[in-house]
Amino acid sequence: MTAYRTALALAASTLAFAAAQADAQVAPAPAETVQDAPAAAEPDGAVPVAQDEIIVTGTRAVGRSRLDSVSPVDVLSGASLQRQGTTELGAALSAIAPSIDFPRASAVDGTDAIRPATLRGLSPDQTLVLINGVRGHTASLLNIGGSVGRGSAAVDLNTIPTVALDRIEVLRDGASAQYGSDAIAGVVNLRLREARSGGGATVNYGFYNTDIDTARGSRSTTGEHAVTVSGWQGLGFGEDGFLTLSGEYLNRQATNRADFDPRVTPTRVTGRFGDPQVEQYSVFANAGTTLTGSWGLYGWFGYQDRDTRSAAFPRLASATTALAGYPDGFLPLINTKSRDINSAVGIKGEVADWSVDLNVSYGRNKIGFRTLNSANYAYGAATPQDFSDGALIYGQLVAGLDVSRKLDVLQGLNVAFGLEARRESFEIQAGERASYTTPVTGAVAGAAVGAQGFGGFSTDNVVDRNRRNFSAYLDLEAEVTDALLIGLAGRGEDYSDFGSTGTGKISARYDVAPWIAVRGTASTGFRAPALQQQYFTSISTVIQNGAPIQTGTFPSVSPVAARLGGLPLEPEKSTNLSLGTVLRFGGFDLTVDAYRIHIRNQIGLSENITTAASQSAAVNAQIATLLAGSGATAARFFINGLASTTKGIDAVAHYRVRTVAAGNFDLTVAGNINDGKVTRVPTSTSTLDEAPSLFARNRILTLEDGTPGEKVTGSIDWSLDQLGALARVTYYGDVNQPGTTPAADVHSGKHVITDVELRYQATRGAQLGLGVSNLFDVYPDATVTANNTTGVIGFPYYSPFGFNGRYLYARAGLSW
Repeated sequence: MTAYRTALALAASTLAFAAAQADAQVAPAPAETVQDAPAAAEPDGAVPVAQDEIIVTGTRAVGRSRLDSVSPVDVLSGASLQRQGTTELGAALSAIAPSIDFPRASAVDGTDAIRPATLRGLSPDQTLVLINGVRGHTASLLNIGGSVGRGSAAVDLNTIPTVALDRIEVLRDGASAQYGSDAIAGVVNLRLREARSGGGATVNYGFYNTDIDTARGSRSTTGEHAVTVSGWQGLGFGEDGFLTLSGEYLNRQATNRADFDPRVTPTRVTGRFGDPQVEQYSVFANAGTTLTGSWGLYGWFGYQDRDTRSAAFPRLASATTALAGYPDGFLPLINTKSRDINSAVGIKGEVADWSVDLNVSYGRNKIGFRTLNSANYAYGAATPQDFSDGALIYGQLVAGLDVSRKLDVLQGLNVAFGLEARRESFEIQAGERASYTTPVTGAVAGAAVGAQGFGGFSTDNVVDRNRRNFSAYLDLEAEVTDALLIGLAGRGEDYSDFGSTGTGKISARYDVAPWIAVRGTASTGFRAPALQQQYFTSISTVIQNGAPIQTGTFPSVSPVAARLGGLPLEPEKSTNLSLGTVLRFGGFDLTVDAYRIHIRNQIGLSENITTAASQSAAVNAQIATLLAGSGATAARFFINGLASTTKGIDAVAHYRVRTVAAGNFDLTVAGNINDGKVTRVPTSTSTLDEAPSLFARNRILTLEDGTPGEKVTGSIDWSLDQLGALARVTYYGDVNQPGTTPAADVHSGKHVITDVELRYQATRGAQLGLGVSNLFDVYPDATVTANNTTGVIGFPYYSPFGFNGRYLYARAGLSW
């Protein structure tokens, strides 16, 4: 109840402020991007972006603005994303959108490199990501480590460089009936930059200057730099054709926030816990032109190559490490190589006064794994030290047809319908023999098998699966009167692997007066189980209660999983309800939206099922027999049956002040109050007697308390001619990184993060920026010694603002 009282107090104070401004003599300013200060004028030849925040997400009616919509939509400009110390899209989005979180995972294998974002505290795969309105593809990675988003296969937002974006629209409402699978929490629509001329180039350089206070000691660090070089160029052809080229190069050093290791004398830092080392380059091209008459051609192509090196747990010196060539021990490195393609081509025009859009898109993500500076103990002195571990590949081919028209019915009836066909594929490629098993001859008896830190995919793990999907939708939006807007949407989908499903949505908005409106929606939604969730199989190291466990992940229909309680996966289903209000007075606007999201038949990754003293000897013997020869000491799999209810409030208040002498001020206060509860846990169908528990407290609490229950951001953005300044303060509520018992829980605590930036920005010419992220060097609460016996995990990696400390940066560029 405290969270809701906080939200009501925020709303009441904002309403009081609005009332005070109702009679103020402030001239209305042109509407701008929400949560963004005035951007520099578009260069000549740029394809203009509507200045009254016209949106294309959540509605198929032409000309609908953010404040006139039936559902809450945030419009975030490319400029606001770039006015930060980070150049990562996921981190930048999290900093300015309170309902989005982007934790900085560490020591969780591939999730260190491919980090997922969450919307309204739900699973990362319950948010649909679009690129120019077209479905984006997920990463091939399945998040199976102990991170936020455990068990999800989500879109990697960081494959799209911020320099390639014009703006982002975030629909905070269930939209499966409008857009299909995954849109349970909402939709993130990435709108690419469109320009016929102009361009720019920027260099960002930053480093950490921080004092690190872990449970066992303190130290200071100055360094761990990051460099980003980016640029874009608009090219025109024909009467209205454009080709916008964008590129970005990133080189980021690793950070280390590990604690001191009590196992060595004298005590010292032996691990590496923090952001991985990254080198990546990204290129994007977006183009469009008129073909003939009302018909036009458009398309885009993007490619990214990302090389990431994160650290596993250190292996201390022993006779075993000495035999493998490491007399002083070693620190295994996990090398993740991601290659990502985003592409689409389409035509749009008119047929008998109907707008028609036909497009085909293709996306592919391949992640290759290597384990470096490691050993396979079973090989003894003959062990390689670098291993090729195999690869994951995900591909998605989508063809879509969208047709719409506004009819002269009532005050206007917008009719939209369409079809979509999709083919998905998922593949696991095996690594070299030494990465996952013993040598053909001469194996060291009793030695651990596979590359230390990250074992490779074996020939038994090889998978090559695909499925097909076909869907059709109808979307109606009627202006019944000048004040009443009603929307209806329905969608049917058929999947080749689990059958058919249908969803619907009804929405309404009533403008009580020109300055106040009420709006609400009710919808059903669904999410199809990912191919990765259905077929992924591997042996990997999982951190539980601060200690590593060799854990096997098996398909739910495999013999091992079936005996432990696995069943064929089915789609998740949801019911979404929302009710909100919109207020505006001159340069002030406020939106407050309450929501309730109930998800049933939810998919979750089970407990790490292993032998335990609390189980009978007979069950322990059966589990040991099932896992014999697999290289794993624990097993897990995906299963349906969870149910959860998430309630919350989003509030965004925005006030613009334009003065001649003092410049322009853009003030924003935005908050999200979120409370999720697991209301049902599936009963095991295991053939074992006694059946092991499938979901225990740490899995349940990750869903309930793994993201902050409260997040509030306040910012002031000032500009005067070519000068500007930004101050942003963000409050994060406590997050629990749960263990198997309350004593093993790790809490981040409640903290406030402050960011500041000064800038000089000309429409054409030099652009400079100086800033500090996390000005006061705030860290989450340190991991206590009882939960960190190795000294590796210095801070909770569930922390919504990371655990790297103060970051200083400079940005220099040119625009033309």
